Amino acid sequence: MLKTFLTVWRARFVNHSARAVVVSITLLILAGCNTLGNAHNTPAQPEPDLSELVHDAAEQMIASNPELTRYSPMIAATFVSIDNLSQSSTLGRISSEIMASALSRQGMQVREVKMRDSMFIEESVGELILSRQVQRLSAQHNARSILMGTYAQGQDYVYVSARVVRAGDAMVLGSADFRLPLNNNTRSLLEGQGGW
Repeated sequence: MLKTFLTVWRARFVNHSARAVVVSITLLILAGCNTLGNAHNTPAQPEPDLSELVHDAAEQMIASNPELTRYSPMIAATFVSIDNLSQSSTLGRISSEIMASALSRQGMQVREVKMRDSMFIEESVGELILSRQVQRLSAQHNARSILMGTYAQGQDYVYVSARVVRAGDAMVLGSADFRLPLNNNTRSLLEGQGGW
């Protein structure tokens, strides 16, 4: 009798344990599927757009120095590579154009001047020293300030630094920085190296 009871009890216990294991595994699988399903249903955050980042940077620049617009009119120089201050790219050219437009929306008067070969930054002296050509150009256009900037390519991002400097003495009046994801679009803009 005791032997029969133990046999029945063991069979039920093993059967019950097996069912518990099966139920546990099933619940884990369902939880995993639910998590994966939610991951697919959640829309991925879009990568920031260059134009959006530049406009945000222009807003920050004006917010940090509301008096910046007093230094109008401004002319814009092409943004250059931090590794070679005499070299730019499509990214440098379009970043400068968008930033000038964004600052104009913030109340800065911007003079349209295509400055190809009109501006360079002397590497041996420092990146904020203005050449005689720039001083002459700003005098010709009665510009009180100049938009300039640099960019650096990293492994995952391109870092951009923009500033508005006073034409007469290169004093920084406003600055802003942002980083752009290094995706195929950004790489394509960087490949457009060449003169400015």
